[in-house]
Amino acid sequence: MRPAHIALAVLVTALWGVNFVVIEIGLGHFPPLLFSALRFLVAALPAVFFVGRPKVAWKWVIGVGLALGVAKFGLLFVGMNQGMPAGLSSLVLQIQAVFTALFAAVALGERPGRTRLLGMGVALAGIAVAAVDEGTSGPLAAFALVIAAAVFWGVSNVLTRKASPPDSLNFMVWVSTVPVLPLLGLSLLFEGPSADLAALRALDGTGAAIILYVAWGTTVFGFGVWGFLLRRYPASSVAPFSLLVPVFGMSAAALVLGESLSPLRWCAAVLLVGGVALASLARSAPAAGPATVLTGPPPSVAASRGTRGGTRADSSRQDA
Repeated sequence: MRPAHIALAVLVTALWGVNFVVIEIGLGHFPPLLFSALRFLVAALPAVFFVGRPKVAWKWVIGVGLALGVAKFGLLFVGMNQGMPAGLSSLVLQIQAVFTALFAAVALGERPGRTRLLGMGVALAGIAVAAVDEGTSGPLAAFALVIAAAVFWGVSNVLTRKASPPDSLNFMVWVSTVPVLPLLGLSLLFEGPSADLAALRALDGTGAAIILYVAWGTTVFGFGVWGFLLRRYPASSVAPFSLLVPVFGMSAAALVLGESLSPLRWCAAVLLVGGVALASLARSAPAAGPATVLTGPPPSVAASRGTRGGTRADSSRQDA
């Protein structure tokens, strides 16, 4: 990769990692479901008027929008609002690569090879260590919500694999239109109209900047750049950069939010990132259809399809 493109890849993963800290701060301004709805509203508008019509069937746009936007981000924001630390969230969410491989094996017949199975086992061991660490310092229910978010991220990755959108930015912008109304409805139902109105009336420059960051910085810019890189280079060259997301996320959380990094958390990080690296970059065992490289950037990879030398990229941080 050219040095300028390496710098772009690192910049995007840094934006996605820092995004977890921005979400944590944003949850002090907005109820979680309303926050997620605003994120997708601003990501979709006005971009949807400039990207042209969807280039895949509506069923894929709606399916990915519900799995990724409503379920994955809704659960992530609620989990963080209930006490899941930003840095740990950026790490634990990477287990989506394991769920993606499992769902792809069932739905697409992509049989994982031994190396990928080993990586999945190592990553799951990292999740177990992280659960032990969180169980001694925070609410396990919030931890479980983030794991559930990773499950739905895996679902959205497989749906995106089936959709195979030719234009990642076009696809992500249209996907962003789907969650807005469901998330607003859920917010009104569970968070209440008074809480939503109070948050909107109190909107200030900081709150607006947070929404712009998570919508345009991590979604529109991040996904657009990631899709550009996947179209120019093999997925095996681009995908490893996604492993920097939890590095930036945990570092930013420690520096900005003062989150502690216990020895158990470091152990979990090594196991999870190492396992995801094996699971993401190992080749699948021979099966019908093209080989798939499962990666773990925030929805960017879920929304980005790159083909080079016969290899496809699956699957984001985003921002999350």
